[in-house]
Amino acid sequence: MSGILHGCLPDTEYLEVTARSGHRYGVWVTTPPGYADSTDPLPLIYVLDGNWTVGLTAPLIVTQADPYLTIAPYIQVSIGYAGEEAASWAQIRNRDLVPPGEPIGDDMLTTLTAARESGAMTQEQVDAYLAALADTRADVFLDFLTGELHPHLQSRLRVSESGHGLFGYSYGGLFALYTWLCRTGLFASIGAGSPGVASADSRIFPLVEALPEPGEDAVAPRLHITLNEAELMGDIPFYRGMARNVLTVVEQLHAKGRSEHVSKALFHETHVTGLQASFLSYLKTCHSR
Repeated sequence: MSGILHGCLPDTEYLEVTARSGHRYGVWVTTPPGYADSTDPLPLIYVLDGNWTVGLTAPLIVTQADPYLTIAPYIQVSIGYAGEEAASWAQIRNRDLVPPGEPIGDDMLTTLTAARESGAMTQEQVDAYLAALADTRADVFLDFLTGELHPHLQSRLRVSESGHGLFGYSYGGLFALYTWLCRTGLFASIGAGSPGVASADSRIFPLVEALPEPGEDAVAPRLHITLNEAELMGDIPFYRGMARNVLTVVEQLHAKGRSEHVSKALFHETHVTGLQASFLSYLKTCHSR
């Protein structure tokens, strides 16, 4: 693991970490207002897709000082890709964020074909995207987060024993949902923004079905699921199908008696613009004082 380098975002440092899997990750660590003047340990909130999300979510750490809100102090850890892989994060993330065995789905194939025909993606990019989806290892990435990265950060930062969170959006939201269902024990709350449940045969559904009865497992972390109106009612079939699948997950969670652990929100946004709204909603709902 390399040393920490100063980044270009305020109160943010950057480090690169090589996992036991051999994959190398870029990690941005953003500390809150007043961190340098305090000795209090703080929980970590992990945010996925750091190459895209860090610039949109890390500045929201100032909300801890907003007198109109009750957001509790936290340290944000944004995780992405380093070196040459940073330019290809949109394809490489499929490997890490999608559950093993997740079917690709006809809507995804149709969307990629349309992107190629419109010139939005080249055939090479489509092939790389599908190749990453052919061997998905969210289980390996989850082990890295909980068993490697978290202990490493505990050795470098003032980290509390509990209260940690995870937030992901799109395929990151799918990973967040997968993590909640896997019950790692590390996270007290999880935010799944527009989770990319892209297939009606998603591996998420059997994981929901396999949940123990309420009261039979340890205290469940809070789960906050968000969607956007444009996904539900817009003109793009892929997003409408994804939103229907997410609503089916919500229905199944209710049927399993998990309503008290699950909160929801809907925004007047698109799949792209909903990121900040989803993250802020997660903070206000799940990480308040």
